[in-house]
Amino acid sequence: MASHSTLLFSPPNLSPKFSSLLHYSPNSFSFQTRNPSSISLTNTKKPRQGSVCVVSATLQALIFDCDGVILESEHLHRQAYNDAFAHFNVRCPPSSEPLNWDLEFYDVLQNTIGGGKPKMRWYFKEHGWPSSTVFETPPEGDEERAKLIDTLQDWKTERYKDIIKSGTVKPRPGVLRLMDEAKAAGRKLAVCSAATKSSVVLCLENLIGMDRFTGLDCFLAGDDVKEKKPDPLIYVTAAKKLGISEKDCLVVEDSVIGLQAATKAGMSCIITYTSSTADQDFSDAVAIYPDLSNVKLSDLDALLQKVVAAS
Repeated sequence: MASHSTLLFSPPNLSPKFSSLLHYSPNSFSFQTRNPSSISLTNTKKPRQGSVCVVSATLQALIFDCDGVILESEHLHRQAYNDAFAHFNVRCPPSSEPLNWDLEFYDVLQNTIGGGKPKMRWYFKEHGWPSSTVFETPPEGDEERAKLIDTLQDWKTERYKDIIKSGTVKPRPGVLRLMDEAKAAGRKLAVCSAATKSSVVLCLENLIGMDRFTGLDCFLAGDDVKEKKPDPLIYVTAAKKLGISEKDCLVVEDSVIGLQAATKAGMSCIITYTSSTADQDFSDAVAIYPDLSNVKLSDLDALLQKVVAAS
């Protein structure tokens, strides 16, 4: 058998906060920060007997999530939900006041359940179906409950669009430059979001511009797949549409839900965390950044080429 070896690799342009060394040997793979209080990436599972290590050849497709990656938007979604609850006087028993999701609760909710309708359905199942101007008494049948969820989501989506159209929202640092680098290098470019398609389209048109939006090789939203993240379906579907193997795709996500969806699809994933996701467990990510301002396409090429998948 081959003797053990160790590969030391420092990802280029990684934030000093996460300055690190990647340690690889045939029996272990670990990514450790020099700052013990910061997030660390570790995967020390021993390969199964007879497993084969395969190094991905090239980065052929770069896939972005939208909310939290292209724009830091969760506080805008929370505002739109609360505006919808107030507009329809949504009251969950025993409260006589309209439902209001505070910042701390919404941070947990949005990092646990993907998609707007699933969020509300889960909340009402847990806390009781509400009365509202849609239904004076709490809906009891599946049809009425679905109508309530649809009505709230449609209004919330329109409110969110108004916020985006206001011109006060900007893309996160480095996103546009990295998209342009990928396109100029002939790589495939995609956006995969669990959000409602109409709201994602509006965000992309306003934040990345029509030329970049129409130039995407693949665009999928929550409406396009039956299962939401952390289910991998949206990324599996994207790989098929792009005509590229999952191992040659690199996903940019901001939350553990998106990370789980990407890795379950067999894709490598980097994280650009937000204030609401910074403390999550990103141990399955190949790199973690505060944003993309100092990340180049060549850095991502190097990362993907160093990823070792045990089959």
